[in-house]
Amino acid sequence: MNQPRDFELPVGIRPDQCSPEEWQTRVELAAAYRLADRFGWSMLIFNHITARVPGKDDHFLINNFGLMYDEITASNLLRIDLDGNLVGDYVGETRVNRAGYVIHSAIHAARHDVGCVMHTHTVAGEAIATCATGLLHVNQDSMQLTGQVAYHEFEGLAVDEGEKQRLVADFGDKKVLVLRNHGMLTAGASVGEAFMLMWLLEHACRVQVAALSMGQPLHGAPEVLGRIADLVPTQQGIITPTGLGGLPFRSLMRWLDRQDSSYRN
Repeated sequence: MNQPRDFELPVGIRPDQCSPEEWQTRVELAAAYRLADRFGWSMLIFNHITARVPGKDDHFLINNFGLMYDEITASNLLRIDLDGNLVGDYVGETRVNRAGYVIHSAIHAARHDVGCVMHTHTVAGEAIATCATGLLHVNQDSMQLTGQVAYHEFEGLAVDEGEKQRLVADFGDKKVLVLRNHGMLTAGASVGEAFMLMWLLEHACRVQVAALSMGQPLHGAPEVLGRIADLVPTQQGIITPTGLGGLPFRSLMRWLDRQDSSYRN
């Protein structure tokens, strides 16, 4: 496939230039980008999914700004530090989106339990982020996120370093952040967990948008919310020994491999 002359696809880190753990994280992160694109969650070259480099709390992987999600590979992901500086040698153009750096570096710096941060601007996600009610826990998907959803008020394009502290304070120790008038964000211990949280959140948002469009009163089930929230961690432990991002995400990677395994390069 011929690439446009104004952008040379970068060649970055090869397997022999990093630890096996970092390479595995690169492969999983590249898979998350490709899957997000196939699910219709991408927005041209914008938005980000980032992953902490194993054993390096102050380094994380991010997409090269300018590439579409279906161009992301394990090797062309950029490694940067918490100050946004590029780490490593790359051939070709490298760009780090300021807004992506501000949001993701803030969370990676403050939350050492977080291995991956995923941010989207889907139609359903932005619609719910714009509703005064936010995410309603009225369907099985959203109920599973009970007690895990935080909100951050819109401050314009996320390019102000000063917003970091406020964003982190609003997020607290939750796993889902509704960025008001903006979009959705999930944070997981692994790439798989962050991705599957976003899958659950996106599905919940789409169901809520569909339900509201019918103009009928919504039927809640407040009496079971607490029980579902208590059962979810146990149920996930039984079904997926490695947590929410275990078996489901690995099955998605196998599905992706059957169609296009170039993300592993």
